[in-house]
Amino acid sequence: MDKSTVQRFLDGMKYEAGRTAPPESFPSLPDIPAGRYTDPRFLILEREHLWRRSWLYACHMDELPTPGSFVVSRKTGSPIIIVRGKDGTVRAFYNTCRHRGGPLVKTENGCAEGFVCGYHGWTYSLDGRLINLRDKRDFVGLNMSERSLTSVRCERFYSWVFINEDPQAQPLMEHFAPFGEYFQQFQPDTWRLVTKEGFDVKCNVKVLMDAFLEVYHLKSIHANTVDRFLDHRGTTIALYRNGLSLMVTPNRRPDWQDPGTRGMRAVETATVISARNNPSFNFYPNLVTPVDPTGCPFLLFWPTSDRSMRIECHWFAPDWGPGPLPEGWKVRIANFDRILDEDLQFAEQIQQSLESPGFRGIPLNYQERRIYHWHEELDRRIGIERIPPELRVQPRLEPLWEN
Repeated sequence: MDKSTVQRFLDGMKYEAGRTAPPESFPSLPDIPAGRYTDPRFLILEREHLWRRSWLYACHMDELPTPGSFVVSRKTGSPIIIVRGKDGTVRAFYNTCRHRGGPLVKTENGCAEGFVCGYHGWTYSLDGRLINLRDKRDFVGLNMSERSLTSVRCERFYSWVFINEDPQAQPLMEHFAPFGEYFQQFQPDTWRLVTKEGFDVKCNVKVLMDAFLEVYHLKSIHANTVDRFLDHRGTTIALYRNGLSLMVTPNRRPDWQDPGTRGMRAVETATVISARNNPSFNFYPNLVTPVDPTGCPFLLFWPTSDRSMRIECHWFAPDWGPGPLPEGWKVRIANFDRILDEDLQFAEQIQQSLESPGFRGIPLNYQERRIYHWHEELDRRIGIERIPPELRVQPRLEPLWEN
């Protein structure tokens, strides 16, 4: 993050704290149609054109420590193996034998010399090539070179691995620009996986996704936690292409420090934006991360049905050296879980409301514009012509995108 970008956010927080109304150039936002949360026609489109055609977080390189290490992802409904090859390259394949669809691995993670289908014994190398099969003589004209495992796009954002089922997807680092540049301040290749946890929630995935794109709710549900140290009225927001966005909220006191971070190693190269404020990145569609020089959670929002979801918290920190994880992490994660409980408290009841005649649409204010930006990108990915007219979002915010 260069000096001009740092200054842009410092100036933005100062402006937001002092304004008495939205900027004159800010457009009126039409209501988000209620059916986008409940209508089966729209949810089918979302499933097909968003989740199967987006860069989605899969794992950290710590989870693939040696050649042959693998993890399996099922988040989009397709079983996908992510594996570290003997050449160190991370690749992804559908967990589907090219013979009759048998699974190549049966565990969610592990380490293998290669992949052998337990159904009929077809054998593949770690780079996906078919290298052996039983009774070759009975396969007339079979060309083994044409029967490699079906690959899935797999690329890295520093030490974080993402997958995308769309073979025509834009390269990951281009797609996530300018976040690649912004993350350099954190020396991300040195960060390690701390721990991860997950919680099942009975609501549509967008209910919680929306909540983590704004701080308008702080005074209501975080009155005794987050609102004590963050000043939501100074929050500045940057919108980018591909649905990305960044929200920076100032601390109430410049000298404030999260008690859970005391004594932890902090990256010295972090800018004042990260060291003295709270930047929260949205890697579209479903990764939100408030990054601190001492570490951060990746908050991941996954649909499990039209009316249920799972939120996962994957924690990372700069390398703490040899020895066990610093004890302070227990306090830090416990504090965060308490805040997360506050965010989850109304989710099931909101879902019930979404399905009632009382829910007719969502009027969003200036502070909530990241939500509207998120929905605009969803329509672009689905294709506006595929969406019933009454369920579309009217484009408004593209003129406000940052370069």
